[in-house]
Amino acid sequence: MKVHKDPNCGCCGGWAEHMQAAGFPVEIHDSGDMLAVKQRLGIGEGMYSCHTSEIDGYVVEGHVPADAIRKLLAERPQARGLVLPGMPIGSPGMESPDGYRQPFTVGLLQMDGSVRAFSQHP
Repeated sequence: MKVHKDPNCGCCGGWAEHMQAAGFPVEIHDSGDMLAVKQRLGIGEGMYSCHTSEIDGYVVEGHVPADAIRKLLAERPQARGLVLPGMPIGSPGMESPDGYRQPFTVGLLQMDGSVRAFSQHP
């Protein structure tokens, strides 16, 4: 997995550690121009998070949990990949010291740029 991130972002490193702990090999690529990375990979403006990853022909935007990525790779849908806009509290890399978690939905980024729900995380 290639993880593109700003060199000054700490939560991106936390997400990369989550992925490594889940058994994914992670290769970090620091970038001073994350907008260019997102545009190159077809991430629309309303879908942005802090880091963008590539794995096995798919793009993964943001703090997507490892189980959603495993599901993507097992099902292999015809899609660009997964998106989790923003930085939901409690998502991997965004853990709260008090254990608080915001519920969030990971979206499946379709080939035409539209998004549909892929997995729910309470």
